Amino acid sequence: MTTNHLPPSLVSNLQNVLAARRGDGDQKEPDLSTPPEEVPHSEAPSSPTAAAEPNPPPQESKPIVLVTNGDGIGSPGLTLLVEALVRDGLCDVHVCAPDSDKSASGHSVTLRETLAASSVDINGAAAFEVSGTPADCVSLALSGALFSWSKPALVVSGINKGSNCVHDIFYSGAIAGAREALMCGVPSLSISLNWSNESQESNFKDAVDVCLPLINAAIRDVETGLFPKSCLLNIEIPPSPLMNKGFKVTKQSLRRSMPSWQAVSANRHAPSGQFMSMHQSLGIQLAQLSRDASAAGAARRLNTQRKNVEIESVAAGKSENQQVVKKYFRLEFQEKEQEDLDETIASKALENGFIAVTPLHISLLAEPDIQASTADWITSALN
Repeated sequence: MTTNHLPPSLVSNLQNVLAARRGDGDQKEPDLSTPPEEVPHSEAPSSPTAAAEPNPPPQESKPIVLVTNGDGIGSPGLTLLVEALVRDGLCDVHVCAPDSDKSASGHSVTLRETLAASSVDINGAAAFEVSGTPADCVSLALSGALFSWSKPALVVSGINKGSNCVHDIFYSGAIAGAREALMCGVPSLSISLNWSNESQESNFKDAVDVCLPLINAAIRDVETGLFPKSCLLNIEIPPSPLMNKGFKVTKQSLRRSMPSWQAVSANRHAPSGQFMSMHQSLGIQLAQLSRDASAAGAARRLNTQRKNVEIESVAAGKSENQQVVKKYFRLEFQEKEQEDLDETIASKALENGFIAVTPLHISLLAEPDIQASTADWITSALN
């Protein structure tokens, strides 16, 4: 047996250190003099740091922001907005938007049909494109069926191409997406860029820059309870965003854009994108364009003369005296002359270079005087 020449105090200290560091009850330590008292495995700390430090606190999760729009998931306004929100890093960004342009779909939802939701690559965001309307997209996202959550901090619809002032709010798919969120109890913003003939895609980036501080403030104030309740905010940005005169709280105008129905030739009634097949030769395509141009000119002339055009007669399977009349029309809206003199009207503020912020309610209740006059009429009508 080898004699141990180490001092007894040093041997004792080494034995204590080895015993404290022992991680396995079956592990044997070298015998420096006499075997130390065995330390039970359950009582020995696995490491010095584990004994000294408590469990680290869990990381605070960021607020979730859902982005949708009316123009479709491929629109530059949505892409640039999502990229900016991800870059700021103040929230977790999720996207659920239509797979195609649904600008004037209103608050329609899809019934008795199956919708497809396909994942889309947008850097830093969990994104899906849906074969439905903006209202469908928000409803699906908030249902918990698509994402693991069901209530984000904020829903942002935009940035959409073209303003949504006056009666456009009833037709707008973009505002419908924000309204659907509000109906589900989630604060929401609808953001649109007023488009002009001089507008360029770079204006979307400028629009993001000017509205991002307001979005970040909304995210913050939703959590503190300071964000306006029971309404959505409809934000309208002028065509040159960087030249804006500031934000202005506005109210909705009753002025309406005038609908203009244009009679269209039969060879142009097919859905957009189906007029010319990819398999047509260049000559056929040019001939088709020529026919379309002629038809459009004829339609305008006939419309000026207040005549309806294009009647197709189909006699197959019917009596010779019976005809099926089929006409084709296309809807366009024409702006009326600005009649609102009130500077607080959204369309007027937008025209003057302000960023218009209009709170919109979902309540359809009539004013008390309208309720009273309706009651009087019902009473007199039934007597």
